This record gives sequence, C-alpha cells and structure tokens, in this order.
Amino acid sequence: MKSFDALIVGGGIIGGAIAWELTRRKLRVAIFDRQEPWREASWAAAGMISPSPEPSEEPALFPLAKASFDLYPAWVSEIENVARAAPLVRNEATLELFIGAEAEAERDAFVAEHQRLGLKTKAISLAEAKKLEPTIGSNAGAAAWLADEATIDPRALGLALFQALEMRGVAVHSGTEVNSLMIDDRRCTGAIAAGRRVSAAHVVVAAGCYSGSIEAVRAYAPVRPVRGQMAALRPRGVAPSRVLRSQRGYVVPRADRRIVAGSTLENDGYEKRITPAGQMKILGAAVELSPALANAEIVETWSGLRPDTPDHLPIIGPVSGSVDGPAGVTIATGHYRNGILLAPITAQLVAQFIAGEALSLEITAFSPLRFAEVARLGAERR
Repeated sequence: MKSFDALIVGGGIIGGAIAWELTRRKLRVAIFDRQEPWREASWAAAGMISPSPEPSEEPALFPLAKASFDLYPAWVSEIENVARAAPLVRNEATLELFIGAEAEAERDAFVAEHQRLGLKTKAISLAEAKKLEPTIGSNAGAAAWLADEATIDPRALGLALFQALEMRGVAVHSGTEVNSLMIDDRRCTGAIAAGRRVSAAHVVVAAGCYSGSIEAVRAYAPVRPVRGQMAALRPRGVAPSRVLRSQRGYVVPRADRRIVAGSTLENDGYEKRITPAGQMKILGAAVELSPALANAEIVETWSGLRPDTPDHLPIIGPVSGSVDGPAGVTIATGHYRNGILLAPITAQLVAQFIAGEALSLEITAFSPLRFAEVARLGAERR
C-alpha cells in the first residue's frame, strides 16, 4: 500500500496550490483527480485576481480575498521560477462601468464601499475613462477605476503549477477517482482511489463541486455546481486593452490578443454545455462594454462548473471538531467564483492546519462544521 504525508482529492487550482504549499514544508504529497487535473472550474475561469467585493457577496469574504491578493505576487513568482515559466500575472487596473438611469449613484455607492475597505478604487469621469480605454461603449453612464486588480491566464497557470509540482516530486494521479476514505477509530488513515488503498497521514478534500460525493465528508461539504459559460473572441482591429466590467458581464484581454468574455450563473446540475441564451448574454454584454468587439471572431466557447455552497462562502478547515468528524481530514472547496483568487490563502491555511501552526487569518466563518451542525439538527428533528 502506497503511503504519503498528505493525499489531496482534486487537481484544480485549490488542490494544486495546497500541494505546492505542503511541498514547501517537505511533505510527501499525492494528488488524485477523477479526470485530467485542471480540466474543471480552474481551466474554465476568466482569471481575474480581484479582491473587490461584489454587492451580492458576503462581507466575511473580503478579508480572505484581500489576504490572498496580497500573497499572489510572491506565490506566482515562486512557481514561475521553479517551472521556468514566462511571467503569468498582468498587473493592470480594471474599469468598472455603470449603465442605466442610476449609473452615477450606483458608482458612488460602489466606490464609497471599496474605499471604506481600504481599496484604491476611485470615481473617474467618462472622459477620463475613454482616455484610458477608447473602445468603451456609449451606454456607460459612469465609471470607476479599480487599481487593486490583476489578471492571469488560468490555463498557463495550470501548466506552470503542475510542472513545478512534478519538479517538487508530487505524485499526480489522473483519471483516479477517490471513492471513499479509510477511517480507523475516528481517524482517517488514507483513501480508496479507483479501488486501491492509499495510506496518508492527512487527507484534503478539494474536489470542487464533486467534493460531496465522498460519503464521509458529505455533511461538511454541501457543494453544488453552478455552470458558467464563456467565450473567447479574436478582435479585428482595435480591441480593449484592459479588463472592462459591469453588472452584466466582463471582458478580459489575454497576452495572445484574444478577449475572454463571460459569464453566466446557471443551476443546471452537472451538465457542462453551451446554450444560445447563455452565449447571447455573454456576447451582448461584451459588445455593450466595447462595441469594437461586434465584428470579432468567436474562436472558442466553453463552460465550467463552479462549486457553490448554501451561504456562498468557501469551506476551509478540518472536520474533527464535530461529533462524528474524523481526525486527519481537511476540506477546501466551495470557492464559487473566486477559486483562482483564493488559492494562495487557502493553501496557506490548509498547510497551517496540517502542520499544527498558528493560522494567519481568523476563518471561523468558513469552517466545514457550520454545515455539519445544521445537518445533525435536521436529522434529530426528523
């Protein structure tokens, strides 16, 4: 029976980042993925590294997002150095555009909230916005400049990260689904992967929207898939040079001059598919943000399944604090629309749990125990 210090279920941005952090502590790490690593939500993402809160987001998320944003430069730099990759991050501010009769009032409230949180967001005139990005549409009624922003190509990041993990000796098992955990006297001793027993001192479940398929952690990881459709455009002539966003959609320039446009939020189970309605929404928002894209070539369409939770907050932490939770199991899932952004801080926190170190951030709001207690009370009432 193979043996590791840590076994990670899931080879997306969260699982890969955790493996990376654990190798920095000289642990022997294995990743098991039900298909090819990096082919789920991470591969499908737009790659905006933005701590800026959206109006619908829970306030508890911002400290986690800001901490991860601050970790990003050093985190990516180390991966680039080990993998000998070209620079992965584009440090460019974002233009947020507001459309409609209440555009200025919405912009002012948006900026005030960002500044209250210590972000460098500021209101700018439409004339200033057009100087910064001449392709913006005439429908914009107000604009804000978000300085605390960056972007990364998730596919390039995945290639570099898994090359670096291989160089660090991480065992990556593709097409190997973890079916169950091995529990002995309320302690997890490993997992059963594709029918084989694999011993591990610690198991981390970071399988995105598939995390709840493992019975031993189902009560702690009530994640569900939320589909997001995307499109990639190749402009003819002028094109946006920076990220443009509104409440209707966004466009993200890539280094190869493609423009990634997104996205939808669809509750349609585990079906990754493209729909006419979804693409109409995405492309309509893209052209509204930048009319220069009206004649662009559509070079790719795809969709991914984000892992959402009942309270839309990630699940990070051990399960051993509950009545039935086995020791040696940590959950890291439910990052919803923020997986790329939250990878560095999630990895740091999980590594601190496993190593018995002091946590760098208070994360009670993200504990998996919050769901286990709800499930237990519901069972008792029945």
